[in-house]
Amino acid sequence: MLKKLQARAHALKTEAYAISIAARDPRTSWSVKALIFFVVAHTFSPIDLIPDFIPILGYLDDLI
Repeated sequence: MLKKLQARAHALKTEAYAISIAARDPRTSWSVKALIFFVVAHTFSPIDLIPDFIPILGYLDDLI
């Protein structure tokens, strides 16, 4: 189960990068761009709400 959570957290970071590219599209509204900014900032932030070394909860924080 822990391996699945680790893989999903890694995939989430990749998806967040794709979303940040989509945010550069001029057709995207400012409200969606603001939401994207906060999602990407949380994903790539070096500060976690729950550290990853805590089993399951650390990766669950990344998934949320």
